[in-house]
Amino acid sequence: MKGVFCVGGAGVQGAYVLRIVVCAPVQVALGRFRGGRLFSFPAGEYLYVGSARGLRGGSTLGRRLLRHASRAAGAPHSLRPTLQAFFGLEPPHSKTLRWHVDYLLETSQADLQAAFLLRRPQPVERALARFLMQDPRVTAFPRGAGASDDPGGTHLLRVEAAPGWWSGFPARLGRWLNASA
Repeated sequence: MKGVFCVGGAGVQGAYVLRIVVCAPVQVALGRFRGGRLFSFPAGEYLYVGSARGLRGGSTLGRRLLRHASRAAGAPHSLRPTLQAFFGLEPPHSKTLRWHVDYLLETSQADLQAAFLLRRPQPVERALARFLMQDPRVTAFPRGAGASDDPGGTHLLRVEAAPGWWSGFPARLGRWLNASA
């Protein structure tokens, strides 16, 4: 399942879930996370839960997602043209690695393949990550990554699931969003 999927209302704010496919094992330091230690990411599928709370500029959903779909060096992710068309925006001219997930997305072994948008002005990122962690096919990888503002939480997750799990993912997100309203 590739593409951009949207649940919730309209607007430029909300949370998002990125589907990242790592095609070959890779070792990555996630910035200064845990002292710059290298983490081994096996080939497979990962989720990253983020938020874009701004009403304009780089902190809107469109700008944030185009940033994730770009690399500081090298070719952009395969999802970037789809995101450009969906949001009607141009990608950033440059990118500085800032968030833990940036370091994984910068590698040539990782490809951003889907973005799931949850348009809602209220913050739901923490609760969404914890909801996803309740699924037995989803594990924290590594614990605490991407969640420096969520003590005890994790926003970078590994998924070991059959293809059918992915086809039902947007509907599960929509049900969760409606139930959390």
